[in-house]
Amino acid sequence: MTSSPGRYFGGRKAANRQVRSEALRVAVEIGLVSLVSYLAGFHFTALFHGASAGIGGLWSAISGIVVLQTTRRATWSSAGLRIVGTAVGTTVSAIYLTVMPFSAVAMAACMVATVLVCYGLWIPDHARLAAITVGVIMVTASLSPMMNPLLNAALRFSESCIGTAMAVLAVLVRPGPASQQAS
Repeated sequence: MTSSPGRYFGGRKAANRQVRSEALRVAVEIGLVSLVSYLAGFHFTALFHGASAGIGGLWSAISGIVVLQTTRRATWSSAGLRIVGTAVGTTVSAIYLTVMPFSAVAMAACMVATVLVCYGLWIPDHARLAAITVGVIMVTASLSPMMNPLLNAALRFSESCIGTAMAVLAVLVRPGPASQQAS
């Protein structure tokens, strides 16, 4: 059976509309998660350390974007990676910074140690996010050298949790049948 040119192109237009609609939904969702995560992270961090509130907002927004996926299942999986990876990265950074000050070489060494810890704990998928967390904490320490290292690590962990929670909330309230969003 042959199809008419109109039928082919009409199907293509419908597919293009669907792609544009999906792109718009994803873009708006990322924008909203970023905005809400940034504001929540900024205001939360400002309660404890006003000088790093901007970094707190940014870190929350980044976490929300990283965690937000096209399906609920993928978002939940990404959320788990984010939280565990962040916990490893904050722990390594806090331990180092309580003993020594920031240096670029130390930051790299802490990233190496963090990746090795993740592999040692059989969670290699968490290593990249854990290493990124080390970078954020270490750079924050360089910008605010008088900041308590435990507070720095605790704030960065909390901000990551804020962004993660906003992404999870976004997929939970996302319109559409749950069966479409489960895979």
